[in-house]
Amino acid sequence: MKSHDGMYIAGEWRVPVGRDAIDVRNPADEQIIGSVPAGSAEDVDAAVTAAREAFPGWAATPPAERGARIAALRDALAARRDEIAETITAELGAPIGFAGAVHADLPIAVAGSYAKMAAEHSFEERIGNSTVLHEPVGVVGAITPWNYPLHQIVAKVAPALAAGCTVVLKPAENTPLVAQLFAEAVHAAGLPAGVVNVVTGLGPVAGQALAEHEGVDLVSFTGSTAVGKRIGAIAGGAVKRVALELGGKSANVLLPGADLERAVPHGVANVVRNAGQSCNALTRMLVDAARYDEAVERAVAAAESFVPGDPSHPDTRLGPVVSAAQRDRVRGYIERGVAEGARLATGGPEAPEGLPHGYYVKPTVFADVTPDMTIAREEIFGPVLSVLRYEDVEEALHIANDSVYGLAGAVWAAEETEAVAFARRLRTGQVDINGGRFNPLAPFGGYKQSGVGRELGPHGLLEYLQTKSLQL
Repeated sequence: MKSHDGMYIAGEWRVPVGRDAIDVRNPADEQIIGSVPAGSAEDVDAAVTAAREAFPGWAATPPAERGARIAALRDALAARRDEIAETITAELGAPIGFAGAVHADLPIAVAGSYAKMAAEHSFEERIGNSTVLHEPVGVVGAITPWNYPLHQIVAKVAPALAAGCTVVLKPAENTPLVAQLFAEAVHAAGLPAGVVNVVTGLGPVAGQALAEHEGVDLVSFTGSTAVGKRIGAIAGGAVKRVALELGGKSANVLLPGADLERAVPHGVANVVRNAGQSCNALTRMLVDAARYDEAVERAVAAAESFVPGDPSHPDTRLGPVVSAAQRDRVRGYIERGVAEGARLATGGPEAPEGLPHGYYVKPTVFADVTPDMTIAREEIFGPVLSVLRYEDVEEALHIANDSVYGLAGAVWAAEETEAVAFARRLRTGQVDINGGRFNPLAPFGGYKQSGVGRELGPHGLLEYLQTKSLQL
C-alpha cells in the first residue's frame, strides 16, 4: 500500500514536526502494509492555521462554485473507486465486494449529493421584516472512525465544504491510508490550499489537540460514546459547537405476524455486515414467545452461512475485525455472555477453523438473552447477535427503548401501518420498516447517548451553518 510520510497541510505534503509513526496492519494476515506520521499538537496547530487563513476566501466563494469543486472531488474519488476499495479491504478487512459497493460507492454518492446541495440550498430567507442569512460556522475539526473510514470522512467534509467551512481532518489511526488517498483526491479536485487539511495521528494526542484548539469553531466526532463525552466536555468548556455520532445498541423488533423467513436472515446479515463493526447494527433481535424458537433456528442457519475468510477473495462475505484489540474485545463479550447464562446457539470465542492468523471472530448468535445481560446492553462492535423473547407488544416496546442508546432500529410486521405505528414510539434516530433501505439523503444520528446532531442530506448541511438575522 502506498503511504505518505507527511501531513497534507495548506495544499501540500509537509514534513511532520516529530518522527513518531503509526504502523498500519492488514487484519487478515497481521502484516504491516504501511506507515503514516503520528501527528503532534504542533502539526495540528499548523493545519488549523492553514484552515483559518483559507476560511475567508472559501466562505466568500459563491455556493455554486463550491458545489463545482465538491463535484470535482466526487469525480476524483470515483476515478479511484477500485483503489479505494482495495485500500479499505487491506487496512480494515472489509470483504472486497462490500468495500466497493458500500465503502467506496456510498461516499462518492454522498459527495455528489452535497455538490448539488451547495448549488441549490437557499443561504438566506425572509421572515417578516428580517432577512436571515445562513453562514458557515468557520473552521471544522473532523475526527473520524475506522469502521466506515471514507464514508465518515466524506459525511463530514462534504457538507462542511458546501456550507463554506474549512476543515482539519484527523482520521482514525487504524485506517489512515484511505484518508491519505482522500487528501490526494482533494488536491486533484483543485480545492484551494488550506480548505481541507489532513493530520494523521493518535486520538489522545492529535485528536485531543484538535478538539481543544481555540482556532476550531466546530468539532465533529464519530466514535465511542466514552470519547464523545470527553470531546463534548471540551467543546462545552470552550463554548464551541459540537456534533457527535456515537454508539448504539439497536433493537430489531419482529412483531407477531412478521415474515420470519425474510426478517430473520435480513437481521442477521445486518449484524454480520462489516464484521459487526457498524454503530447502527441491529444487535438485539426481539421475537414474540410463540415463535421464538423458530426465529433462533433461522438465525443460527443464517449466521452459519457467513463463513469467515480472506476479504480480498470476491466470494467472501465476512472478513476479520480491524485489530487484535477489537478481536479480543469481541471475544471477551462472547465469553461474558456465556458466563451470564445466555445460550450460545452458534459461534463462540474460539478462532474460526482454518484461520490461524488474522483478527477473525466467528459469527455468533445468543439465545435466551435477558434485557439485563451485558451483551444486551453494551455495544460489542462485532458479529454477535442477541435474541430476546417478549410476551406482548408493550413489553417489546419497553425492551427496545430500555437502552442508554437510541441510534437506530427496525420493525417488521405483517402490515406496514402496524410497523410504522410501533416505530413512532421508538426513541431512536432512524427505523427501518420491513427491511427498508438506507437512504443517504435522510438525517442520520441518534437520541440519548447515541449523539448530538445529524449527518447526511439537508439536515447534515445545517450542522455546519449558523444564522444571522438582519432586521429591515
